[in-house]
Amino acid sequence: MERRIATVFGASGFLGRHLVRRLAAAGWGVRAAGRDADAALFLKPMGDVGQIVPWPADITRPDTVAAAVAGADVVINLVGILYERGKSGFQKVHVEGAANVAKAAAEAGVPRLIQMSALGADANSAAKYARSKAAGEEAVKEAFKKPTILRPSVVFGPEDDFFNRFASMARLSPVLPVIGGAKDGGTKFQPVYVGDVADAIMAAIADPKTAGQTYELGGPAVMSMRQVMELVTAQTGRKRCLVNVPFWAAEIQGAILGLLPVPPLTSDQVALLRTDNVVGEKTKTFKNLGIVPRATAAVLPTYLMRFKNNAWQGVQNA
Repeated sequence: MERRIATVFGASGFLGRHLVRRLAAAGWGVRAAGRDADAALFLKPMGDVGQIVPWPADITRPDTVAAAVAGADVVINLVGILYERGKSGFQKVHVEGAANVAKAAAEAGVPRLIQMSALGADANSAAKYARSKAAGEEAVKEAFKKPTILRPSVVFGPEDDFFNRFASMARLSPVLPVIGGAKDGGTKFQPVYVGDVADAIMAAIADPKTAGQTYELGGPAVMSMRQVMELVTAQTGRKRCLVNVPFWAAEIQGAILGLLPVPPLTSDQVALLRTDNVVGEKTKTFKNLGIVPRATAAVLPTYLMRFKNNAWQGVQNA
C-alpha cells in the first residue's frame, strides 16, 4: 500500500514537532517543509528510514511551495510569527504566505488543507497580528475550497514561550507584571496543551466532515493574567510580588522593548492583550473533534520543575 503524504509547513516549530510525531506514528510520509531544511533534521528519528523528509520551502516564495505540495494528500500550514522584523511582516507571512500555500494546494489538487490561525483573529482588532490572522483566513478560503481552520488560544507545552518565559522571569526578578491587571486580573486566556492541538489536527485530517469548518481550541480552564502568574509562582515555588501594569505603561514598554532583536513585548502585543483570548459560546471546539483537552495544572509540573529553587536537590541526594 502506497504511503499517504502530508506536507507540513513549519514542521520544525513548537507545534510542528508534535504533529510530525503523530503523523509518523499513523503511517504518513511527511515532508517537513521550512526555509531551512537542516533545521528539520532532528525530526527524522521520529519515523522510519525515509518516512520524514526535511524539505526546503519558503511560504513567501510560491515556486518552492508548489514543489512541496505536489502529490500530497494533505497540506498543513503552521507558519506564524509573533512580531515583525524586516521583510517578515504579518502581511507577508500570515496573509500572502497562507494564500501561497492555499493556491498551490488547490492547483496541485490536494484533497485537504489545514490552516492554523489563532483565537482572536479579527478583521476589526486593534492589533495588527489579529487582523492579519483574520485576513489570512479569508485569503485561504478564497484560494482553496473548504479548508479546515483551527484557532487555538495560547498554546503551552515543554518548549512554549508563555509559561517558560514567566517562569524565567520569576527566577530572576522579585516582581512579576500583570498587564491590565487592575480590572478583573487582566486579560483572560484559555491555555491549550500543544499535544491536544496536534491531536485536533490529526482528528481533522481523519474526518472529511471537518472540511470547510472552523474550530476554536481552548483548554478546560479560563484564567486571567493574574491567575496565570499565580499559577507560575505556585508551580515554581517562588513567592513573587505581582504588580498591576496599566495598558498605557505597557504600551511605552512595548515600544521600547519592541526595538530588541527578539522582543519580549511589543506595542502590537499590548494591543492584543486588550481583548480576552477565550473560546466563543457558539463555535465548534475540541468537543466536536472528540477530544477532551488536558488541564494546565496537570501538565505544567512536567516541565516547570526545573525553575524551582530545589529542582536538583532530589537528584543530588539520591
